[in-house]
Amino acid sequence: MQPLPTSRRFGLHRAMALGYFLVLAGVAALNYVPGIPRPDGAVFGIFALDVYDDALHLASALWALAAALISARAARLFLLLFGAAYLLDGLMGLTLGSGYLDLGILNTGIQDLPLTFRILANLPHIALGGIALATGLRRGRREALR
Repeated sequence: MQPLPTSRRFGLHRAMALGYFLVLAGVAALNYVPGIPRPDGAVFGIFALDVYDDALHLASALWALAAALISARAARLFLLLFGAAYLLDGLMGLTLGSGYLDLGILNTGIQDLPLTFRILANLPHIALGGIALATGLRRGRREALR
């Protein structure tokens, strides 16, 4: 196994993918930290994360880690694909009350939820997706020099 790249070679895309690994792994662990989920299962009083959500976040975290360790190109591709998928899921959840990544739109259909709740519930996917997509669209340093 090769050692991790030096910080000089570990550019923006790889660093962001590694950051996404940490964030997504943390989110996947939220249901299992005593005191964080309420007795009704809501995390932070908003999110009802289930095993499917945990699996999605864990798979996304492992994808981010693999991309960060493989190459800048793999990390950028992760940021673009992950960013687009999560941003669209968040926007869909904001407008329809259900997203597609957890199959919510198929399981519960369109939901008439209060706007404030829809904003709070979907803001994490909109923010994570938007930041990832914007970062992925930025050219790396080597590409900019060409």
